[in-house]
Amino acid sequence: MAGGAEPGGAPPAWQPLADRLRPRNLAEVVGQQHLLGPGKPLTGLIEARPLHSAVLWGPPGTGKTTLARLVAQAAGARFVALSAVLAGVKDVREAVAAAQGERERPTVLFLDEVHRFNKAQQDAFLPFVEDGTVVFIGATTENPSFELNNALLSRARVYVLKPLETADLVTLLRRALADPERGLGEPALAVSEAALLRLAEAADGDARRALNLLDLAAGVARAADAGARSIADDTVAEVVAGGWRRFDRGGDVFHDQISALHKSVRGSDPDAALYWFARMLDGGCDPRYLARRLVRMAVEDIGLADPRALTLTLEAWDAYERLGSPEGELALAQAVVFLACAAKSNAVYVAFDAAREEAARHGSLDVPLHLRNAPTRLMKSLGHGAGYRYAHDEPDAFAAGESYFPPGLGERHYYQPAGRGMEGRIAEKLRELRDRNRAARAPGKS
Repeated sequence: MAGGAEPGGAPPAWQPLADRLRPRNLAEVVGQQHLLGPGKPLTGLIEARPLHSAVLWGPPGTGKTTLARLVAQAAGARFVALSAVLAGVKDVREAVAAAQGERERPTVLFLDEVHRFNKAQQDAFLPFVEDGTVVFIGATTENPSFELNNALLSRARVYVLKPLETADLVTLLRRALADPERGLGEPALAVSEAALLRLAEAADGDARRALNLLDLAAGVARAADAGARSIADDTVAEVVAGGWRRFDRGGDVFHDQISALHKSVRGSDPDAALYWFARMLDGGCDPRYLARRLVRMAVEDIGLADPRALTLTLEAWDAYERLGSPEGELALAQAVVFLACAAKSNAVYVAFDAAREEAARHGSLDVPLHLRNAPTRLMKSLGHGAGYRYAHDEPDAFAAGESYFPPGLGERHYYQPAGRGMEGRIAEKLRELRDRNRAARAPGKS
């Protein structure tokens, strides 16, 4: 969904194309079909009587501001727009005071980038949302669960907007070309289907970016020839060169993509893992961060099923540090493929969590006397080390029947190796040793 002028005449030519083409009603809205249409949630918000507070959550250029305006327009409400980037509590209070002075119609207080407000700032307008002085509509690109107060969230319905489909963006671009008043103006400009598709793909789901790219391409064409009737494919290629991707280096998109990479490795899909690895690099992710995460995957998801995974990921990280970008990224890509193809086991991960939980739950259990060190005569006289069996003096270097746990805890088997890769052989070895322990501890055995 794009942005534009209010009803009532052609917008000024100096206004950005995205603003000139802002939808004036639901019929002009492009995209968000999962939320728009008869009986859909956003349609219900726009047609709601009475209005209710809402949070519009989605990437840039998906129509959050446009929808807020349509809500106020449909309700005949005053529309007060503030940006949390520039506004503060003083601005909110002024907007509330104006709303209190005009009770004949409701006031929609639209707060763009609402996640930029801290808890105290959000609390400042909460009482006026509760008593109906204003209807709050917030727009955010960040997850409201983490960025907004629970009290505010409990009073607002969250609507999730998605990036626009390429076909929706092409429709929007065609509209800009065909509208002489709100679009690119006269003379009309022709653009090939291939160029329109390229512009739409370069916009990466962002309607505002798609229209800005088209506007820029038109400006380049008309600068070369004031009477230009078309935008050449080469001009479009020049405008979209360099690319741009949604990647927020710490926000939801970032965490969703690293989650997809990790789960593709865990799911033994090297192709999907390489795709998400490439996506994160393309978005500007620091390769060193990815190197650290690969080491984590090696110990969490491969573990002792293939101990080479840890060595290989550390070596790939070292190779990147020595080579830098882009050469060193190939070493990390090699590690991604190896991890995805390796035998999988989280047995050590599960065992470590279980051991930590039990250590915390049981407190400071004493070390058994036979396992204590006895470097002094006093310690020996107190029984430290008494009865300890030196494993190397036992058959196969294994003291069958010996216990290494505190007496009050008893035997525990946290580590349950998987039957895959090297852990299959470890599992066989542990079964043999545990059988020997049971036999040595059987009644009648000394």
